[in-house]
Amino acid sequence: MAYDVVVLGSGPGGYVAAIRASQLGFKVAVIEKESLGGICLNWGCIPTKALLKSAQVFEDIKHAASYGIEASGTPNFENIVKRSRGVADKMSKGVQYLMKKNKIEIIMGFGKLVAKGKIDVTDKDGKQQTIEAKHIIIATGGRSRELPSMKFDGKKIIGYREAMVLPEIPKSMIIVGSGAIGVEFAYVYNSMGTKVTIVEFLPRIVPVEDEDISKELEKSYKKNGITIMTSSEVTSVDTSGNGVKAKVKTANGEVELDADILLSAVGVTANIEGIGLETLGVKTDKGRILVDKYGQTNIPGIYAIGDCSPGQALAHVASKEGIVCAESIAYNENKYHHQPEAIDYNNIPGCTYCVPEIASVGYTEKQAKEQGYEVKVGKFPLSASGKASAAGHTEGFIKVIFDAKYGEWLGTHMIGYNVTEMISETVTARKLETTYHEVLNAIHPHPTISESIKDAIEVAYGEAIHI
Repeated sequence: MAYDVVVLGSGPGGYVAAIRASQLGFKVAVIEKESLGGICLNWGCIPTKALLKSAQVFEDIKHAASYGIEASGTPNFENIVKRSRGVADKMSKGVQYLMKKNKIEIIMGFGKLVAKGKIDVTDKDGKQQTIEAKHIIIATGGRSRELPSMKFDGKKIIGYREAMVLPEIPKSMIIVGSGAIGVEFAYVYNSMGTKVTIVEFLPRIVPVEDEDISKELEKSYKKNGITIMTSSEVTSVDTSGNGVKAKVKTANGEVELDADILLSAVGVTANIEGIGLETLGVKTDKGRILVDKYGQTNIPGIYAIGDCSPGQALAHVASKEGIVCAESIAYNENKYHHQPEAIDYNNIPGCTYCVPEIASVGYTEKQAKEQGYEVKVGKFPLSASGKASAAGHTEGFIKVIFDAKYGEWLGTHMIGYNVTEMISETVTARKLETTYHEVLNAIHPHPTISESIKDAIEVAYGEAIHI
């Protein structure tokens, strides 16, 4: 079986790369060991958002009186999980439809590179076949990172996959790590009544965000009863009893935490073991496959995209890398009219779907100053937004950062209601090299929360109207 392009993995990087390659006239196959759509559609981005929506609906019911409505309810966790799995299944079937529509062959099994242009695929029954391809795109994604002090047992020490399908709501949970996965699950379980404790090794939660965002989220979470321990490290976990006992090293000495379950959310490990990289001499560094700006590895004809390569481990990054990679291959094969534009990794939006939501792109205030910029900073509280007040969600703010010299938009950092739907304005404006002047002269609709971006820019330039 011979193809022009074979993609190893069908997540948001793999299936997008396969579709784009097919559109460009290649004969394409995808090798997938589990479910079409990969982790994102089946165990990550999509089903977690379904869980978060159920948690938000329950929160709204609990606070219905503030909207003038008498309502009550209790969460049926089995049905909440069932809905989440249903959403994931629907999305996976959608990828199956897209594969068929684009005439892409699906080969189920575990793929391993055995020689240049050759992959052995072993299916679930142990049957093996060899696939030949002129170009191989590795898009094997990642999985929960496992620390030696917290070995997963799938019951008491779990990763994100188990956290999405627990049989019942635990009374208490320790969450280790406060990145997107950690704080999202903290919100879900806290809203359902679980006593949640977050343990973060670094000095602040959501540590990749602007410092003001971290402070605001910590304030919100503590107000909602979540315990937060920063500059703290879990050194050992005992699961011999009914629940877990975690020893935590803090700045003030060691403490012991008790809970029903410990969720480890300390990052992602790339899936690059056992796929034949060593056989072909594909170079890796720090657990990721090294590539150039078009996804090409050191071995001609072998490419890597998504979480197994060095860029940000985000679905939308993987998708764009897949498109760039496919178009670059097509350009070199004279099937595409120009070399694609390389990705600007400093203009990648990051979204965290906890409540309040977080969205950001570009430099933080600290990073901008470290880069030597003199900055103008504007911060607009959502308590001053008419739409946020009407929606009953006034916590949070919009923060914008501009270069004082030329007016370049350096970064935006938001925390609040629905802000993940608003970050694209900054991404597009930065891509177009827009200055503050153009944005202030672009009329924003009222009443919307998105107009708060304009309000924040007005603050930065001393032209604030609404505060």
